[in-house]
Amino acid sequence: MVRAGITVGGLVRAAAEMADESGLDQVTVSALARRFGVKDASLYSHIRNLRDLRVRLALLASGEMNEAIGAAVAGRSGKAALIAFADAYRDYALAHPGRYAATQQRIDPAEVADTAVFLRAVELTHGMLRGYGLEEPGLTDAGRLLRSAFHGYIHIELSGGFAHSRPVAASWARSLDALHDILDSWGNPS
Repeated sequence: MVRAGITVGGLVRAAAEMADESGLDQVTVSALARRFGVKDASLYSHIRNLRDLRVRLALLASGEMNEAIGAAVAGRSGKAALIAFADAYRDYALAHPGRYAATQQRIDPAEVADTAVFLRAVELTHGMLRGYGLEEPGLTDAGRLLRSAFHGYIHIELSGGFAHSRPVAASWARSLDALHDILDSWGNPS
């Protein structure tokens, strides 16, 4: 029996809030049930299991991130698009660390085959990179470079690893300048 007032969307939004408050690892079916004041079993008419919940959370967060990035890069190209993209990516991750962590989990494409969220993320990335004249396989290679650079920087920043007195934002800006220079001369593999 479906409990009145509990919806899949409500569960996923509550899980997103929990992830941001306490970390993705703290999001469990039991913790979510406690938040709603129900027994664990009450949630299984809405979600299959913890994996299902975390995949839905990743889809929610990826959609939110896509919206922020899409709005930021609209009408921009080249370095301006790269900076807008990167800043929107970083701003989202810093504002929503648990949701961001959900977007970094490995998800089998079959689990999300009926959604367009991850395809939209690729489209946004490739659209921005096409401003550098890139085509496949250079698009994929450059996209992987950016994702690893952004994620590495954000991961260190979120964990408090940048303890030097130089402002983190200044180093971020220099990093984006360097990434722009790399992309500007990236070229397409033959």
